[in-house]
Amino acid sequence: MVKAIVLNGIGQAHRNLDYVGEIAVDELHRLGCSVKSTVLRDLAIAPCMGCFGCWVQTPGVCLIDDAAREVTRKMIQSDLVVYLTPITFGGYSSDLKKVLDRSIGLISPFFTKINGEVHHRKRYAQAPKLLGVGIAHEPDEESARIFKALVVRNAINIHNEAHAACVVSEDQSATEMHELMRAALHELGIMS
Repeated sequence: MVKAIVLNGIGQAHRNLDYVGEIAVDELHRLGCSVKSTVLRDLAIAPCMGCFGCWVQTPGVCLIDDAAREVTRKMIQSDLVVYLTPITFGGYSSDLKKVLDRSIGLISPFFTKINGEVHHRKRYAQAPKLLGVGIAHEPDEESARIFKALVVRNAINIHNEAHAACVVSEDQSATEMHELMRAALHELGIMS
């Protein structure tokens, strides 16, 4: 059974979009996944201090003792991590971005080359698969393209074994959203 964690980055101002998170969780359940949904806005998570203590003082563990430690632990112990976020200028919500910044300890402080680019080495033998689910207020091809490119770049940095992204818009039906998420999950090899 695939163990999935959904990092719900829908902030307080966009609570009306919580139904998209429910659709994502429902789709994962339909495909036989064990799912832990984490609503990030409900957790006390401080921003990254940029101290690199997670690399040099307590390898793999952030020095800040708050909810981000547990979220990061659950991320690396999962088979699939889902980034669920309203798209903000092509990127992630501030709630999701805070967690991703705080998860930098999941990679090594040492470097390697990947496709001619310098990236951090793996810290762990295996990283989970990654699915980015962006929520657009209305269809916007440019924001969708930027969002998908960001997911790809993050997957390279984190060494995710497989990654996919989809963008849904608020004007789509639940059925359309299910279909887009199912197609992205199938791309990752997660099928019923």
